[in-house]
Amino acid sequence: MDSSRFAHRSHALRTGRFSEPGRAYLLTAVTLERKPVFNDWQLARLLIAEMRHAHESKAVQSIAWVLMPDHLHWLVELSDTPMQALMQRLKSRSAIAINKASVVHNGKLWQRGFHDHALRREDDMQAIARYIVANPLRAGLVEHIGDYPLWDAIWL
Repeated sequence: MDSSRFAHRSHALRTGRFSEPGRAYLLTAVTLERKPVFNDWQLARLLIAEMRHAHESKAVQSIAWVLMPDHLHWLVELSDTPMQALMQRLKSRSAIAINKASVVHNGKLWQRGFHDHALRREDDMQAIARYIVANPLRAGLVEHIGDYPLWDAIWL
C-alpha cells in the first residue's frame, strides 16, 4: 500500500488522545528517514542532555530509555506537562543543539509525530524497562548490554 496517500493525515493520529499526569508512557521518536544520527555519541549526548533537562525540570520522571542509532525509546511517568508539549520541546531543543554542534547534520532531525503507549497500572515496569534497554542486543549492535553506552534505567 502506498503510505504517501496518508501522509497528510499524520496529525490526525493524535486526535482524541490525551496524556494523563502520573501515568507511565513508552514514547518512541524516530529520526528523519531513519538516518543513524546517534551513531555519533557526541550528538547522542546532546539529546540525552535534553532528556535529563526534562527530568530535572520535573516535566517527567524518566524511568528508562535507550537511544538507538535512528530512534529513541523513553519510558516516563508524566507530570503536569502534556505529552505532546513534552515531545515537541524535546525534539525541538535537541534538533537545535545537534544542528549547532554537527558539521554533518544540519536541518530537520526528527520525523513528524511520535508513538506513545500508555502502560496499565498492572504492567510490570521493570520488565518493560528491561525490554527497552535490551534493544541494542536484539538489533545485534552489541553482545552485552554493558557494551552499549546509550541507555539508562532508575534501577541501576
